[in-house]
Amino acid sequence: MYALIDCNNFYASCERVFQPHLNNKPIVVLSNNDGCVIARSNEAKKYIPMGAPAFKFKSVFEEHQITVFSSNYPLYGDMSNRVMALLGEFTPDLEIYSIDEAFLNLFGFEHLDMLEYGNQIKKRIEKSTGLPISVGIAPTKSLSKAANKIAKKFPVKTGGVYVIENEEKRIKALKWLKAEDIWGIGRRLTDRLKAVGVNTAYEFTQLSDYWVKKHLTVTGLRLKRDLSGISTIKTEELNSKKNIAVTRTFSKNLTEYKDIKERVVTFAVTCSEKLRIQNSACNSLLVFLHTNQHRKDLDQYARNVVVKLPFPTNSAIELAKFADMGLKQIFKNGFQYKKAGVIASDFTPAEQIQLSLFQNSNPKHKSLMKAVDFLNARNGGKLIKLGSQNPKKTWIMNQEQLSPRYTTDLNEIITVKAE
Repeated sequence: MYALIDCNNFYASCERVFQPHLNNKPIVVLSNNDGCVIARSNEAKKYIPMGAPAFKFKSVFEEHQITVFSSNYPLYGDMSNRVMALLGEFTPDLEIYSIDEAFLNLFGFEHLDMLEYGNQIKKRIEKSTGLPISVGIAPTKSLSKAANKIAKKFPVKTGGVYVIENEEKRIKALKWLKAEDIWGIGRRLTDRLKAVGVNTAYEFTQLSDYWVKKHLTVTGLRLKRDLSGISTIKTEELNSKKNIAVTRTFSKNLTEYKDIKERVVTFAVTCSEKLRIQNSACNSLLVFLHTNQHRKDLDQYARNVVVKLPFPTNSAIELAKFADMGLKQIFKNGFQYKKAGVIASDFTPAEQIQLSLFQNSNPKHKSLMKAVDFLNARNGGKLIKLGSQNPKKTWIMNQEQLSPRYTTDLNEIITVKAE
C-alpha cells in the first residue's frame, strides 16, 4: 500500500498557523515580486483565480476583505521540513514529491488498519505543526493520488482520509476521477484521450495496452497498469537535478554593468551552493539577460550565451568568474534590463572529477567552500559572500505583504503575551 500526504493550501495554511485569527477567512499568497496569485485558501477560491495578476485584482481583494501575503519561502521551507521529518516516523521509505506532498511506501504494513493508520498520520501532523493535511491510501501510487483527491474533495464525509482497499472502491474512484485530473496526464494527452471518447480514469484503464503504448508511450502504459491496481510506478529515490537555474526579475530596471554583474555573480554563487548540496560539479553555464518585454515604449534586447568550462567545478569563486565572462559577451549599453539568470548544466559527480593536464579547479576551494557552507548554514543566512557581491543585498523583491520568518529568524520569532 502507498499513502500520499498532501498539505491543504500549503502556503496559506502556513500563514494561518501563526495568525489563527485568519482561520476561515480568505487568504492569497503572491509570487516573487508580488506578481500573481500562487496560493489561495478555500474561502478565496471563489473570488480569485489561480495565477491572477495582483495589480488587476486589488479592488477584488479590498471588496471581499482578502488578506494578501508576499511569498515567505524561508517559512514555507522550514514548515515543509518539519512535516517531512514527522512523516519519516511512519515509514522508512519516504519519497518527498514536492514542498507539500510526499509518498509513503507502506509495504509490510498490511496487518494494520489502513484507515486508522491514516488518521494517526493526520492527527500527528496537524497536532505538531498546525497544518491541515489530506491522506490518500491505496495499493499503487497513482491510486493513492486518486484517493487523496477524494479525501480533499469530501472532507466532511472522509474526515480527510480515504482508503481504496478493494476493487469496488477502485472502480468507483476511477469513474469519479476525470481524465484531465489523472496524475501525469497533461492538457495535450487529455485532448488525445477525449478524442477517442475517454473522459474518466476508468475509461482510460479500459483502453488496450497497444493503443496506450502507441499514443502515450511506455510511461502512459505504466500509468494505466498502476491505475488498474498493478503496482508499476515504484517509490523513487531523490534524484539529482539535471540542471540548476537561478533567475530573477529585478525590482527595477538596471542599466549599469556593475549592478547587473553583482546580480549575475550572486546567481552563480547560489548555483554553486545547490551543486554542492547534491555533490555535483558543472561543466557548462548559460547566462541570459533581457529587457522588459511588456514595456513596448522601451528598446528591447535579449541575449544568452553558453560558457563551456575548462574543468568541472562547484566553486563559487570559479563559477562567479565564468558567469562574469559570459555576461561581458552579451551585455550592451543603452538598454534597461529587467531580468537575468544563470543555469548550470552538464553535471559530473564531485567524487568522479578527472584531472586535466592543463587546467583544473583550485583544490583549495573545496575546503574553503565547505567552511563557507558550514558557517552560512549555522548562522541561517548568507553570512559570507564574495567581494563582488553586495554584502547588504541577497535579492531584493517587492514584498509589501511579507509575514515574519517565525521559525527561521530569532529576531522575528513569535511573541506570546500571557495575561
